[in-house]
Amino acid sequence: MRTPEPAGTLTAPRLPQARGPLSDAVATALTTARPPQQRDVLRAHTTEDPYGDDLQLALYVLYELHYRGFDEVPDDMEWSPLLAPLRAALEQTFLRALHTDVPARTPDEAFADLLVEPADPAGSVTHHLEHEGDLGQLREYAALRSLYHLKEADPHAWVIPRLHGRAKAGMVAIEYDEFGAGRAEDVHAQLFADLMADLGLDTAYGRYTQAAPAVALATVNLMTLFGLRRDLRGALVGHFGCVEVTSSPGSRRLAAAMRRTGAGPAAERFYTEHVAADAVHEQVVRHEVVGGLLAEEPHLGADVAFGADATVLLEDRLAAHLLDAWRSGRSALRRPL
Repeated sequence: MRTPEPAGTLTAPRLPQARGPLSDAVATALTTARPPQQRDVLRAHTTEDPYGDDLQLALYVLYELHYRGFDEVPDDMEWSPLLAPLRAALEQTFLRALHTDVPARTPDEAFADLLVEPADPAGSVTHHLEHEGDLGQLREYAALRSLYHLKEADPHAWVIPRLHGRAKAGMVAIEYDEFGAGRAEDVHAQLFADLMADLGLDTAYGRYTQAAPAVALATVNLMTLFGLRRDLRGALVGHFGCVEVTSSPGSRRLAAAMRRTGAGPAAERFYTEHVAADAVHEQVVRHEVVGGLLAEEPHLGADVAFGADATVLLEDRLAAHLLDAWRSGRSALRRPL
């Protein structure tokens, strides 16, 4: 186990092992500075599984260049034109699948569903962990969520310069809390590293990428995709709204799970912090961020709904994977802890 990284020791992870020809093509291009072959671009456009390990890992690796990058990859590869055709093909395939699987709705319809707790909690990971989950399952859950929580709020910050007025003010207010309200020790990414240490997990950034199945990678890729593209700013706001609206009840259940299993004070604190904070954030995001955006750019309504509904789709896929594995007595990770 590694303790949370102290200041001055910021490190980049190593490239994960490829899971197929697409992720192999990305890794090869990054380490040799040679463009992927045209057949790889065609393969990205025609892959049979847009949610599968190969495509999702390829996208994840490309997107991580905008965060900490990789130990073997020069920083100037972040926007290399060599990768642009393959990256565009991967994104188009992922987005096409999401638009096929997510029904067209209005923001009111999308958020009305989010504000109602499901009558049957059988498909809820947080209900399972609160009442039945053991410490091993909590550790697996934290390992997978670390792919986002160790950079919590970063992909959402990219939308700030693309917003105006109420939407921008509301977004910055929420992000200020996410980044610790000026206190480094309270930055939510640091609080999650503290949670991981309580659970006996390695807190190094990107440590559990190899263990993460495609359904977990896809949830992280979604917010990065939305965050990096101005044309998807409405979808990013929808995604952010979905996360904030649903966070408080789920965090309450996860705090109870950490308490019941004796996970430790830092593990419990991460979620108790989110219970109160996100209850306030939920009001700000709905009325100021979403409301402010649509007041200025009403044509983005369908995008906002798409962002929220795509988030639910991928979170439901991840939940089904986790619960199926745990209820069958198996690890939900590609490589058990």
